[in-house]
Amino acid sequence: MRETEALSRTALGVFRLNGQFLAVSEQLARPAGLTAAWWQVLGAVLYEPLPVAGIARQMGITRQSVQRVADRLVAEGLAEYAPNPAHRTAKLVTPTAQGRAAVDRITPGHAKLAAQLAERLGEDELAETVRVLERLSEVMPSLETVSER
Repeated sequence: MRETEALSRTALGVFRLNGQFLAVSEQLARPAGLTAAWWQVLGAVLYEPLPVAGIARQMGITRQSVQRVADRLVAEGLAEYAPNPAHRTAKLVTPTAQGRAAVDRITPGHAKLAAQLAERLGEDELAETVRVLERLSEVMPSLETVSER
């Protein structure tokens, strides 16, 4: 397979996979009163509060889109803004007890989906998939695009 074909097939596969993950995430999140985007932002801060820019970097999306979701989560009582000792104006996003409870309601469906995926792919192939996707994500920012030349 030529390099250009491999890149095109990888990109198309990732785009398709992203759509599939978003659809499944919406199905899992809906009964908990969340959207996939809300779940994604809450998940990013479950174990450590982060500023909006940090969440955006972690998820690879724009700060503005995270800000909109974070503001909505705060308005719904699912998250709150906390002071950031490292930066006076960039508040930290942290889940409330209500936000944590909503994410907890997703856990059984998430676990069931993970078990099905592991069963169909096999644990070794699933682990290899994770490794390859994480490596691809690590390398992509270092690539020079045509517009940068």
